[in-house]
Parts: sequence; C-alpha cells; structure tokens
Amino acid sequence: MPQDTVTAAVPLVEVRRGPLTESLHLGHAVICDTSGGIVEAWGDPQAVVYPRSSSKMIQALPLVASGAAEAWHLTPPQLALACASHQGAPMHVGAVEAWLADLELSDDDLRCGPQPSRDKALKLQMIREGKSPCRVHNNCSGKHAGFLTLSQYLGAGPDYVLPEHPVQLAVRDAFETVTDEVSPCYGTDGCSAPNLATSMLGMARAMAWFAGAHHRYDGLSRAGAQLVESIYTYPDLVAGEGRACTLLMRAALEPVAIKTGAEGYFVAILPQRGLGVAVKILDGATRAAECVMASLLVRLGVADPAHPDVHRFLNPELCNFDGLVTGEVRPLDTLFAA
Repeated sequence: MPQDTVTAAVPLVEVRRGPLTESLHLGHAVICDTSGGIVEAWGDPQAVVYPRSSSKMIQALPLVASGAAEAWHLTPPQLALACASHQGAPMHVGAVEAWLADLELSDDDLRCGPQPSRDKALKLQMIREGKSPCRVHNNCSGKHAGFLTLSQYLGAGPDYVLPEHPVQLAVRDAFETVTDEVSPCYGTDGCSAPNLATSMLGMARAMAWFAGAHHRYDGLSRAGAQLVESIYTYPDLVAGEGRACTLLMRAALEPVAIKTGAEGYFVAILPQRGLGVAVKILDGATRAAECVMASLLVRLGVADPAHPDVHRFLNPELCNFDGLVTGEVRPLDTLFAA
C-alpha cells in the first residue's frame, strides 16, 4: 500500500494572532538535484501524494516529445497554456478557443467540466449577460487542448481522459520516467483526467529532471526544456493576475518555473541551479503551500524576501473587517535553519 502523507509530516507554517499560535500547518518538502539525490528535506520524502496540477508539465511532455506540438506548429504561449491552471480570463479563454479552432474542434470536445471564470471582471460580465460557464473557462482547458492535439496526432479516440487511452498511457510512461518510480495508483482529478500518485522524492526528482533538461539532448529532455522555458517566459498564461505562480515567477531573481496544484501542493524548477522542489501541505491549505514555496525560494537565493510579491506569500499580514492587522502567516524557522 502507498505510504500515507500523514506519516512523519512536520510543522512548516504557523498562523499567529496576538501572542499565540492559532493554527499550525504540517507538511513535507523535498529539494533534489539533477542526480536525483536529496539536497534537503522536511518531513517524509517517501510520503506518497497526488501532485494534482503541479504535474501538468509532466502531462504535457508527450505532446512535445511525440512530435505533435511541432506538427501542429504550437507556439511557446500554447505550451505554457498546456501546463497552466489559468484564471479563465479573456486572454486565456481566447487563446484556448483559437487553439481548438485550429484543431477544427469546439468546447464540446473538451472533457474538463464547465467552470466559472476566476477572472472577476469576466465572471461578472457573464452573469450580467446571462451566460453560463463553458469548458474553455476551466482552469485546465489548456492542458486538455494539449491532450486533444496529441490524440489527433496519434489518431486516437475522443475520450482522451480514460486511463487506457493512448494519451494517458503516454503520460504515465513520461511520469514514471521523470519521477523514476512506478506510480502505485491514480485518482481522478477535478478536470476528469487521471492524476498519478508518486512520492515526494519522486516529484522533486522529476522537477530536478526538468531543471537539467537543457543540458541533455534526447527527445524527452528537449521537450522538457521547451516546456520549462515556456512556463517562465509566459507566467501570465500559467496562472494569472494575483496568483502566486505568476507573481513569484515575475519576482524571481533568475528564470524559475513554479506551479501550484490543488490540496496544498507546489513545485518549482530552478534550471540555473539544477534543482527541483516539491511541497505538500497536509491539510491542503493553499496559504501554507504558498508560504513554504516562497520561503524555499528565498532560502535558495532565487527570491528577495523584501520584494512585495515575495513578501505577500512569505509573511502575509492578516487583517480584520475594519482593516486592523490581527495576525500573520509565517514560515517556521526550520525552513531557514542550516
């Protein structure tokens, strides 16, 4: 049986109110180098997790490595969208709609469910106009456009989210290659695609694989290097305004690829340092995952703690309804101790 994430989880983030710690977030974090070795770890590197949307760059590997991306003349912005958990803002929706049109497909061909846009202006506009959310508004629609592209290239059927579909078999093969582990199980993700489980070490090792991809010349590595460059070149497409992925990539002191996942998961790829990072917060709290990721970026010297878009996740103030500062979210000292 896979080892549960509860095993050996350690305190990583505290929420203070006045003189007391009001809440405590436990979790796991692993930093790996390109050899696959552990550089640093907190909690249990062997804890098995669903990386959720943090695995999207892995799910996009077959799209590029197969030749499908080249055959369809996909651009770097489209590759960024294939790895995105986007806001469903007009820039995201329009780009995915155009991609589907190039494939001679429509919203109905996507297997992700309809989701209200996370872009406030567009969401309110759609409410005023009486329009219902479409599948293209789903934060995973870029990934699914990539799946559809690969499915067409392979001449496979339309139900590309089925675990036995050629698209998902190709994803599994890529996933187990870069994690260097056999995935013990999968769960169905929010967008209906299989989400393969792996250990914290496996996911950090995969991110380090991406970090070193530009130094290797095999087809899978070249695909990985393309995806990483697309992610850090187009941070707005990967997430959107106000989101940690976008803001931390913009604020970084060097090119880094950062990606969130549901239930408190986060990863980072540091190409210039050959490092990969994986973070899981046990209770699924996004605020804690963002805090740990910001902390580790500061620890590794790729983010300035004084930068406002780093500080807002590293040590955010908590305010009440009258605007009074009532507390703070802050990383525990163990994330900075030598």
